Amino acid sequence: MKNRQDRLIFVTNDDGFDAPGLRVLLNVARRFGDVICVAPETTQSGMSQSITMYRPLFLREIAKEESNGLGSLERYAFSGTPVDCVKIAFDYFLKDRKVDLALSGINHGSNSAANILYSGTMGGAIESSFYNCPSIGFSLNDHSLNADFSHVEPFVERIIEAALGGVEIPFCLNVNIPTGEPRGIKICRQNKGYWREDFFCRKDPRGKEYFWLTGDFVNSEPDATDTDEWALANGYVSVVPVQTDMTAYEKIDTLKQMGLEG
Repeated sequence: MKNRQDRLIFVTNDDGFDAPGLRVLLNVARRFGDVICVAPETTQSGMSQSITMYRPLFLREIAKEESNGLGSLERYAFSGTPVDCVKIAFDYFLKDRKVDLALSGINHGSNSAANILYSGTMGGAIESSFYNCPSIGFSLNDHSLNADFSHVEPFVERIIEAALGGVEIPFCLNVNIPTGEPRGIKICRQNKGYWREDFFCRKDPRGKEYFWLTGDFVNSEPDATDTDEWALANGYVSVVPVQTDMTAYEKIDTLKQMGLEG
């Protein structure tokens, strides 16, 4: 296992470069190595794996802090999505360096169940895993910018330490933390559920219609006790291993029986 002074850790998020949750994650990450952070210039929630293709992107240096009992820290703001932040880091100014761990978050709001498909936080974590780098997305089940992170750090530190202990690649975790002091950690599967959206239609002062999106999450398995939704509802930190192969293998034989091949 590498010593702290030999490790390089990459950090991003989707709430923006000055989000409170990001500052907490940077504070923990620096206990394990030097840190380079590239985070969006503005909030990018819900951007999933989105990339920017039809407008220029701008990188801005925020700060550089030398090692002072912790790892050094370089912070940048980037005008793109979380995945853009990952790509500019790994493909541009870190392309000749070995990144030992990639972290994304700490998101303000849960990314359990189907939320992983929409999450910019997990988009950044998943994209980082494509570079043969262990990655973890962290979220706190509290959307407030004044969210209480006081109980979070010991669990984030414990999970990071485990990931740095040596893991099989590819390796990506979706970690969700409840509000209040957690009862412990649960290794879970992703809950089955979906969002049912609603739109509020209003008119601007010129009479033109505009819409606000809202909605409710529908839990398709409320009685299951091995899911991330159950863990959060019962005060546990949920840890779900994530893979990007979305093949529904059990449907392959069914499709063949339907006579679609040939």
